[in-house]
Amino acid sequence: MPFLLRAAIVGGGAYAIGKRVQGGRDQNAAQDQEINDLQQQQAQAAPAPAAAAPSQEDAMAQLTQLKSLLDQGVLTQAEFDMQKSKILSTM
Repeated sequence: MPFLLRAAIVGGGAYAIGKRVQGGRDQNAAQDQEINDLQQQQAQAAPAPAAAAPSQEDAMAQLTQLKSLLDQGVLTQAEFDMQKSKILSTM
């Protein structure tokens, strides 16, 4: 009988801890979803102002900076190519 009692106590404790951990995960997931919803609302509410086309010197400076970030490993080749295309399309 003492063995069953001890097993019940251990099992009950593990269950309670599991429920607490899951509750924390559920709360984090709900907070993450709320943050995502708010970010989407803000993005829809305030459209970005149209930027003036950068001068050729500004574009070259941006490209140089992007290349430096690529060489440092901060950007991946795909990220570099995407940003480079954006800059070149505004010239």
